[in-house]
Amino acid sequence: MNEKEILGLLDELCSFNQLKYSNIPDIDLYMDQVTTFIDEKLSYLKRDEKEVALTKTMINNYTKSGILMPPKKKKYSRQHMVLIILTYYLKQILSINDIQTLFSPLVNEMKSGENYDKDLENIYNGFLDIEESEINDFKNTFHDKIAEKEKLADNDDKNINELIVIVLSLVIKSSIQKRMAEKIIDEFFKK
Repeated sequence: MNEKEILGLLDELCSFNQLKYSNIPDIDLYMDQVTTFIDEKLSYLKRDEKEVALTKTMINNYTKSGILMPPKKKKYSRQHMVLIILTYYLKQILSINDIQTLFSPLVNEMKSGENYDKDLENIYNGFLDIEESEINDFKNTFHDKIAEKEKLADNDDKNINELIVIVLSLVIKSSIQKRMAEKIIDEFFKK
């Protein structure tokens, strides 16, 4: 593994088309349509081809746990889709209980019949803006970090050691960010 290969992985990771709010169907969908849509649109996030982004069981569990409001006549709205997409991202880091706690104010209002389309659109678009910014920052920082290191040596042992340190660095950063997200949920959403 050399610098060029590592940077190739970085480019692969960071090159995808975001699912814009306007590209989320504004018509109600049946569960099979929801799972197919999510699986297609978020396939770039899957680790391998066999991984399934979303199953019927997951949707049912999200509804039971309060992450989603119940469907209307077995159909899921754009609001459902936005919450499902955000849950897909969040569950990579947070527990289902934390996600439920985070979304409960919105879901409770939506269950009461309040229209939160504009709020969800703003949240989702804010998420996309942050994702784009964070990916660009990460790509630049990671690229600089790799460039700072001595060229990855031909010595396999040194390469392995360098790669272990890179992975540890990434995990430490994500761990700190995860713990901060949990503290915000605990402090401001749990009452």
